Amino acid sequence: MFRPFELFIGLRYTRAKRRNHFISFISLTSMIGIAVGVMALIVVISVMNGFEKELRERILGMASHATVSGPLERLSDWRAVEKRIEGAPHVLALAPYVQAEAMLSAQPNVSGAIVRGVLPDAEDRVTDIVASMKAGRLDALQAGGYGIVLGQELADSLGVGLGDAVMLITSNISVTPVGALLRERRFTVVGIFQVGMYEYDRGTAFVHLTDAQKLFRLGEDVSGLRLQLDDMFAAPRIARDLAAQLGPEFWVSDWTRRHANFFRAVKTERTVMFVILALIVAVAAFNIVSTLVMVVQDKQADIAILRTLGATPGAVMRVFMVQGTLIGVVGTLIGVVLGVLLALNVETLVPALEELLGRKFLPPDVYYISELPSQMKWSDVARIAGLSFVLSVLATLYPAWRASRTQPAEALRYE
Repeated sequence: MFRPFELFIGLRYTRAKRRNHFISFISLTSMIGIAVGVMALIVVISVMNGFEKELRERILGMASHATVSGPLERLSDWRAVEKRIEGAPHVLALAPYVQAEAMLSAQPNVSGAIVRGVLPDAEDRVTDIVASMKAGRLDALQAGGYGIVLGQELADSLGVGLGDAVMLITSNISVTPVGALLRERRFTVVGIFQVGMYEYDRGTAFVHLTDAQKLFRLGEDVSGLRLQLDDMFAAPRIARDLAAQLGPEFWVSDWTRRHANFFRAVKTERTVMFVILALIVAVAAFNIVSTLVMVVQDKQADIAILRTLGATPGAVMRVFMVQGTLIGVVGTLIGVVLGVLLALNVETLVPALEELLGRKFLPPDVYYISELPSQMKWSDVARIAGLSFVLSVLATLYPAWRASRTQPAEALRYE
C-alpha cells in the first residue's frame, strides 16, 4: 500500500528538473513509445474487428445461415422436406435453390459464373439480395421469362445492362442428329446487384428456379434448401440438430463450415498482429527500466538521506515505482485517447488519404473488401490499456529494488 509521503516524493522526482537531460529524453521517448504502441494496437484491432464484421455481413448477404441438400447436391421431393423443417425450432424461413456453374456470353465477351435458380419471394426471406439491387428488381424473374440478374462486376465484364441479352451455356450435352451440343439459352438482363464483395459481384447470377430446373435438366428436383435462423451464431448447433432430425440421407451445412477459412484467417491474423504490436509497448516499457536505473544512480544521496530519516527499503522501492508507473500511465492514457479517436474515424480518414495520394489502398479486384472498416470495442481498449499498465509496473520493479538496496553509508561516503 502506498503511503502519502511515498507518492509525494515519487511525483516530485517526476516533476523536478533533472541535472541530467538525457534521463528526461529517455523518459519522454518511453512515454511516446507506450502511447504509439497503445494507439496502434487499438486501431489495428478495431480494423480487424471491422473486417470480420464486414466479411460476415457480406457473406451472409448472399449465403444463408444453413443449407439442406441431398446426395450429389440434389434434393428430391423438396416440398416434403420443407414441411419437415418448417416446424423445427430456430428456423425462421426456407427457400429452395438450384446452383450450378455455367458460361455467360455477350459477344465478344465471355465469363464463367455461378448460376443460382431462386424463387424471388422466398429468396428475399433468407438473404439480403433485394436490398443489394442497383438496377431492376429481383421479382422481375418470372417462370418461363428467362430473365437473369447479374452482379455489377459481372455485368461490367460482359458489357451488358438492363434489357440486354446474354447467352447462358451449360456443361450439359444435348445429343442431336448432327452430334453432341452444349445446352445454351438466351436470357435477358432484368436486374443488377452489388453486395460489395468482389467474389459475388463478379461471379454470381440469378435466374428463376423453374428456368434453372429446365436448363440444368433437374425436373422437379432442386440443389437444396436455404435456411434463415433466429441466431446466426448458433448455426452449428442448430445444423447438427436438424441433421439428426432429418437422418443420414440429408446433408446439413452451416455458414461457419462453408466459410471457415475466412474467419479462421481473420482470427489468426488478429492474434498475430496483437502480439507483434504488443512488443512495441514492451520495448517502450523496457526503456522505463533504463530511465529508472539512471534516476536511481543520480539520486543515491537522496535515497541515503531518506533511509537515515527512517524510510524502509520497501518505502524507497515504492517511491521509484510511482515515478516509473506514472510514465506508463500517462503514455497509456495518451495512446488510448489517440487510438479511440483514430479507430472511430478510420472510415473517414482513409478515403481522404486515398484521395490525397491518388491511389486505392484496397483495390476491389484484389481484395474481397475494398474499404477499410473499423469496429472499436471497449473491451479491447480496456484489455490493451491493462496490458500497457501491467508492463509499465513490471518495468519499475528491478530499478526500484536496486534503489531499496542502497546503503546510506556507502552512498554518503564521498558527499
